Amino acid sequence: MKRFVYINDDEASKELCCDNRISNRKYTLWNFLPKNLWEQFSRFMNQYFLLIACLQLWSLITPVNPASTWGPLIFIFAVSASKEAWDDYHRYLSDKKANEKEVWIVKQGIKKHIQAQDIQVGNIVWLRENDEVPCDLVLLGTSDPQGVCYVETAALDGETDLKTRVIPSACVGIDLELLHKMKGVIECPIPDKDIRRFDANMRLFPPFIDNDVCSLTIKNTLLQSCYLRNTEWACGVSVYTGNQTKLGMSRGIAEPKLTAMDAMIDKLTGAIFVFQIVVVMVLGVAGNVWKDTEARKQWYVQYPEEAPWYELLVIPLRFELLCSIMIPISIKVSLDLVKGLYAKFIEWDVEMIDQETGTASYAANTAISEDLGQVEYILTDKTGTLTDNKMIFRRCCIGGIFYGNENGDALKDAQLLNAITSGSTDVIRFLTVMAICNTVIPVQSKAGDIVYKAQSQDEDALVIAAAKLHMVFVGKNANLLEIRFNGSIIRYEVLEILEFTSDRKRMSVVVKDCQNGKIILLSKGADEAILPYACAGQQTRTIGDAVEHYSQLGLRTLCLAWRELEENEYLEWSVKFKEASSLLVDREWRIAEVCQRLEHDLYILGVTAIEDRLQDGVPETIETLRKAGINFWMLTGDKQNTAIQIALSCNFISPEPKGQLLMIDGKTKEDVSRSLERVLLTMRITASEPKDVAFVIDGWALEIALKHHHKDFVELAILSRTAICCRVTPSQKAQLVEILKSCDYRTLAIGDGGNDVRMIQQADIGVGISGREGLQAARAADYSIGRFRFLKRLILVHGRYSYNRTAFLSQYSFYKSLLICFIQILRFWNQSFQFG
Repeated sequence: MKRFVYINDDEASKELCCDNRISNRKYTLWNFLPKNLWEQFSRFMNQYFLLIACLQLWSLITPVNPASTWGPLIFIFAVSASKEAWDDYHRYLSDKKANEKEVWIVKQGIKKHIQAQDIQVGNIVWLRENDEVPCDLVLLGTSDPQGVCYVETAALDGETDLKTRVIPSACVGIDLELLHKMKGVIECPIPDKDIRRFDANMRLFPPFIDNDVCSLTIKNTLLQSCYLRNTEWACGVSVYTGNQTKLGMSRGIAEPKLTAMDAMIDKLTGAIFVFQIVVVMVLGVAGNVWKDTEARKQWYVQYPEEAPWYELLVIPLRFELLCSIMIPISIKVSLDLVKGLYAKFIEWDVEMIDQETGTASYAANTAISEDLGQVEYILTDKTGTLTDNKMIFRRCCIGGIFYGNENGDALKDAQLLNAITSGSTDVIRFLTVMAICNTVIPVQSKAGDIVYKAQSQDEDALVIAAAKLHMVFVGKNANLLEIRFNGSIIRYEVLEILEFTSDRKRMSVVVKDCQNGKIILLSKGADEAILPYACAGQQTRTIGDAVEHYSQLGLRTLCLAWRELEENEYLEWSVKFKEASSLLVDREWRIAEVCQRLEHDLYILGVTAIEDRLQDGVPETIETLRKAGINFWMLTGDKQNTAIQIALSCNFISPEPKGQLLMIDGKTKEDVSRSLERVLLTMRITASEPKDVAFVIDGWALEIALKHHHKDFVELAILSRTAICCRVTPSQKAQLVEILKSCDYRTLAIGDGGNDVRMIQQADIGVGISGREGLQAARAADYSIGRFRFLKRLILVHGRYSYNRTAFLSQYSFYKSLLICFIQILRFWNQSFQFG
């Protein structure tokens, strides 16, 4: 199905009106009372208390004033409701802050400020650099003359690389002033949660363009919760708002969470109730027999000759009220108050305050504190949760020579500095690839310094490292690049950019040296995507050894390569590349095929090693929690190699030979089936061995496995303590949490981005980190913390303490009540027959 969005036309888009309000609340003013009562009475213990209170309204069987039961019962439910209302009020305040953020929109040709929650479908929204995108937009214009802008999608898919977005071809050349008056219609799909796809058409009304249809893809959109980077301004028309955005569709609805302790108390209550029924039936029968045989003989017991039909129920129900003390009504309010106090202890803990940002821990859900002490599986995001997103160039290997091995910093290696000074050909080429094989934009600050705006942290680290080694990327004007090396300026013209994809695992640029006219192909990528295409006769064993060595140190590696092209070869290839780029069907596959025709016979220059800095205390936290018997799964939208390297560096998995990684991959049902069977067989064999075995799976294979091999995947989840799931969507993250919960495991999900919200809501316990990716996760979570390392204290200190004390309080209350109950039964045996 399709729907039509009319640009800058409120009247025509009225039927699509959906406010842009963000809501993580469980209740509203209108549904709070019925919904809260329904949730409370969904528990058997509360149903039991209500039953006892109703029985006490019958004066014939109760020895006490009903107010003595109804008063405490109403008070207990009021306390529970007040606690839920208080928690939900704080969620409301957090949402209110986001909803009332001011944004620029255009109405009737006039740009004005409104609150983000008031954006409607069809409005033209203006963004400035570093602004958060408030809803899903189709890009109409940018400050860049070529209609390009850059967005950070970390909150959506977990990737820190900046993404390039371009305006539709129909909007090219439209002046800034005319953007205010733009009219047209967009034919787009009904709202869905697929963040990788947007198939739509746009038609602008005259005088902008004569009703020509322009196709739109995901590259023409700015999705909610992304950030505009490296672009002065951008504007777009809102196509999805509020809960209809792709992020909103992935967010889901938070379900009420029942702790393991509450579930245990409900089961105990049910068991005691069954025991009560047996006791009541035995005593009731005995009482009625005694009444009909002995009681009527006693002069002081006066029973009517003709008793009403309910007479047989009176004595059993009296015993039921006597036995009701077995389940103490005070336990509910005691537990609720104690849980609230434990939640405050978490907020008051000064050791869980992030000194760098001043962020303190916060408990949004005060009812599940004791579950922290029973966590069996932790499912964690990677980007911004385990890492700090700060990458530093550490080491390199050029022409078989290792630099930076002695002091761990190649930038201070005297041998490398001497090679640069002497003009080593391989070293100069290596630095050139580092400096210009990228999409980095150099910008001169007010102080005169050059600041680099990169699409990825890797590129930023490489360009900065090249600049420190005297190969300075100083300027970019359209397709002309300027490099300053040892005081002289070198210019290159960019002819083509062969973008990185997860399938190719490499990026290349074709440049023309303006000094001598030579056309050069510069490439960088993963070792498996570069080394197999080395020119004939070149020995790559040393490079392979360097990659292996750096990987064992937990460093991210990239291989750099170079090839000179003949002009005729380039021109012939360029025609095919442009043809592939203009296709509407199988475009990505055809582009990859054409790129393959150029990226061969490469001269391998060397390999770089970059440190992806983890947050402080991450390896120690994971190691401690694993020793405590807690299993870890990493769920990330990032690339497989990156996730594996981070997992190795933070003690998530052990390196060979102590650890073993098992890959589940494939694009078809048959490939995934074979891979899954092989991994399952290995898991069954190694289950009894003291070996750290983990499986790795990507989003495509996971989708096939969950759809066609669900039973086998559940078995794999039970057998594996550690898993790395890459390129997964927010809904897949939630599915994995649900699978572990279906196996009766207690789960905790932790993340910091909007793509983690659904996972956090689905888990038994959700923890959000107030990080670089925004506050979406923190707003939706049960607990929010400033750093991942605080998770150790949250679980092992607060969680275990809360669980132990709550369990003790519950057991003490039940045992005390049982003892009092039996004493009362013995004490009031005879008196119970005299109430009437």
